[in-house]
Amino acid sequence: MTLANQLWQANQDLAEACLNHPFVQGIGSGTLPKHKFAYYVGQDAFFLEAFGRAYSIAAARSPDMKGFELFHNLASGAIAELKLHQGYAAEWGVDLNQVTPAAATRRYTDFLLSTAWANNSELTAIAMAPCMHLYLFLGQQLAAGGIPQHRYTQWIETYSGQEFQPLVEQLESFINQSARDISIAHSMVSSTYRYAMVCERDFFQAAWEFES
Repeated sequence: MTLANQLWQANQDLAEACLNHPFVQGIGSGTLPKHKFAYYVGQDAFFLEAFGRAYSIAAARSPDMKGFELFHNLASGAIAELKLHQGYAAEWGVDLNQVTPAAATRRYTDFLLSTAWANNSELTAIAMAPCMHLYLFLGQQLAAGGIPQHRYTQWIETYSGQEFQPLVEQLESFINQSARDISIAHSMVSSTYRYAMVCERDFFQAAWEFES
């Protein structure tokens, strides 16, 4: 089993917790209150900007052109996601320039950026991979019985679609190819991946608890 798969399988409890979270299930059914999703859009836009910056830092720290190009490509994917959120924001009257990051959002973005600045690109990839694989998992699971038609259809289409999956595969391929060269304690690799998964769960919980 590859390193990326080992890490994903070791965190199935958190992946299932996210899938079964009422916020995610509300997206799947279309019943999630609009104000909660609008809040999530603003918080996720703030997160995606930091996500793209972390990829750019990893690109700068990559020892070869292959890694440099990979992380720049992944940063472009984050920018594309951000444009999707800008579309949501325009539709629902969310001013992304006025977003105040919540504690759960700030914990996640601070973790990603500090990991990127203080470590090599391999550990940064491990910190970023949970978000990528989790959203692919959620999108595919919500679309498993056919993509429903409601206000959150585009979200499900984005993360279950053929454009998003290659980005996940590229990042995890980098992790797997680097596995033999990763000079990081296994405990650090495992704890970094799991902390990101915990941040994902807490991110959904914060959005679910939001009241306008």
